[in-house]
Amino acid sequence: MKPFYVTTPIYFLNGEPHIGHTYTTVAADSLARYKKARGYDVKFLTGADEHGQKVERAAAAAGVTPQRFCDDLVAKYKEIWELMNIDYDYFQRTTNPDHMDRVKGIFKKLYDQGDIYKGSYEGLYCTPCETFFTEHQAKDGVCTDCGRPVERISEECYFFKMGKYQKTLEAHIAANPEFIMPASRRNEMVNNFLKPGLSDLCVSRTTFTWGVPVDFDPGHIMYVWVDALPNYVTALGFLSDDDSDYKRYWPADVHLMAKEITRFHTIIWPCILLALGEPLPKQVFAHGWLQIEGQKLGKSLGNAIDPRPLSAEFGVDALRYFLLREFSFGPDGNFTRANFIGRYNADLANDLGNLLSRTVGMVDKYFGGVLPVCEPAPSPYDIDLAALATAMVTKVEDHMDNLRFSDALAETWQVVRRANKYIDENAPWVLAKDETKRAELANVLYCLAETLRIVAVAIAPVMPSTPGIIRAQLNIVDSAFAAWESAKHFGLLPREVRVEKGAAAFPRMEKE
Repeated sequence: MKPFYVTTPIYFLNGEPHIGHTYTTVAADSLARYKKARGYDVKFLTGADEHGQKVERAAAAAGVTPQRFCDDLVAKYKEIWELMNIDYDYFQRTTNPDHMDRVKGIFKKLYDQGDIYKGSYEGLYCTPCETFFTEHQAKDGVCTDCGRPVERISEECYFFKMGKYQKTLEAHIAANPEFIMPASRRNEMVNNFLKPGLSDLCVSRTTFTWGVPVDFDPGHIMYVWVDALPNYVTALGFLSDDDSDYKRYWPADVHLMAKEITRFHTIIWPCILLALGEPLPKQVFAHGWLQIEGQKLGKSLGNAIDPRPLSAEFGVDALRYFLLREFSFGPDGNFTRANFIGRYNADLANDLGNLLSRTVGMVDKYFGGVLPVCEPAPSPYDIDLAALATAMVTKVEDHMDNLRFSDALAETWQVVRRANKYIDENAPWVLAKDETKRAELANVLYCLAETLRIVAVAIAPVMPSTPGIIRAQLNIVDSAFAAWESAKHFGLLPREVRVEKGAAAFPRMEKE
């Protein structure tokens, strides 16, 4: 099997996870599930970035040690990822001793080869974002990401010769246009950071203690991003006695993240890898922010949305569906409760939920829950529905391979809506009144059941629980009918469909 490695950022522990973190993680999980369904050998990483001055200050304000502060937050992240059905392979914590040892090895290797040197730093720093800024970058003395005032700091530190690798990085970006996606992010990185020239990067701090120590110089701890970024390779065993996972899965196929950390992943991280002589990730995809009234979501801004109550009210699959269907993966998106309810009712309650309940209900009503075996000549409506359903799967593959999650789901819902129209075209309630039309009626209901089977396969990466509900009501127990390739063929389901009526998959929600 071909390996595939997808990552989210390891989330900086400055508060509980919110819907923005959930957006990235659901996207990564859906991509990982899709690739597994296609037969890839997938590894999926997420985790927690636990060091830095901001964490140290937050722990002090909470009256606990930094480690206790991080342990409590990590538990909440893991709880929410379990709730959201996130099936990760690695949860990397930067306080993990193995990670810390390997990061020390990276730092020492760069120092020994002359890529890290000692000096002093005086300049601008945003503690909430743990970001260094030049006077040019921090216009008006505020952070370009969070909008808060930057601090002027002065301290002894080590520097990484990042500028040494600028030309190599520029050549790589030019030769590999899909390395930074979407294109707007690539243009931003090239024009705002590479063209003005890369300065050497401050890679250690001395004014606080919560970080990975520099072994050969007590009093220095590593800059939090130099500690955090290598997590993608330390989790795979890089610089360990067993680096088999690293050799198999690196370079990563895609790093997924929100746009505010693009610079770290497309400039600092590649320069570190170039200095180490290691391959760069194949792609860094930085999506837009979820916003409310044009403002980024976040605890510091007081508008963070907790995914737990939304999941309790609408269901986990409904929330996962909304996040990846409502917003194109790339630009910013505006999150509103009204939009969520509207999308839920239109797509899930009225379209998919209604299709399932009508199909099962009619099989139960007209045939006592078991369709008779019959294979009449297909009607033009049958041919059209079957062609649309099977063609959909290949289109979904193209969209998923290119991280167009919303388009993949829109393609699937064309089939769902076509199936609902198919019901109206064939009018099963009319056919049921004519005994000579029993075979035709059974065939209509079979085609609906088979369409639902195919839809269940296509939505499984994004909505991992819903296919089980569909298959349970259609009594589909053979895993062969849930395989991805099976969805490219119409008519595989045995004709003697037996249904089990169940509760509505997506009860309609009323707008407040």
